[in-house]
Amino acid sequence: CSQTTLSRGECRVDWSRCTMSDASKKARGLKLVGGATCLDFANTSGWRPDPGDEEYLRDYEDLLAWSEHAGALADREARALRRAAKASPERAKLAHRHAIALREAVYRVFSTAAAGRSADAADIDLLNRMVDEAGRHLRLAPTGVGFAWEWHGTEGALDLPLWRLARSAADLLITPELARVRECSGLHCDWLFLDASKNRSRRWCDMANCGNRAKARRNYARRRASGAAEPGT
Repeated sequence: CSQTTLSRGECRVDWSRCTMSDASKKARGLKLVGGATCLDFANTSGWRPDPGDEEYLRDYEDLLAWSEHAGALADREARALRRAAKASPERAKLAHRHAIALREAVYRVFSTAAAGRSADAADIDLLNRMVDEAGRHLRLAPTGVGFAWEWHGTEGALDLPLWRLARSAADLLITPELARVRECSGLHCDWLFLDASKNRSRRWCDMANCGNRAKARRNYARRRASGAAEPGT
């Protein structure tokens, strides 16, 4: 791929010159800074509403690559879904469209929560529909020391990663941890994260990137202000 300017500590990519595997590698290497899988899912895009080269899920293969990377799919599950997607490319395209719609709804729900506002009813409805679909494929199973949720009937189900991501979002929404969701204060960054700091003062999705760039901008502004204040300037 042709690399251009820096973006979140990485080189941006000229997607028009990428192969499919290049794009999937980009999705697989994306930083996971959200603290919850659903927030990392929301962070697979940036610079909304026009992500440009900040869109990491360009097709269904990218979704599978990222889902493996984030732990939403096991390797064997991803391999099976790749085979299913190859056999039914139109279904894979539809699943990808569903994934993008779910991701944007998840982003808006948690972004508004971070801002202290109420979520849009349409976004909650979409999330509820996906959670309902997921519930049809869950059953209780004994573990030897108790019980756990077990997925069933998911063979070839191209929406499987969406069901798990929707469940992750629903689980976070009903816990006190929702109050710790933040949106990055970095310039042009809308990534979400859980603020695990003791005084709940974290401002950046990643201090090594957005935080350091903000620090550099402040230092530059101070130097310019100091220079302008010198006599004779």
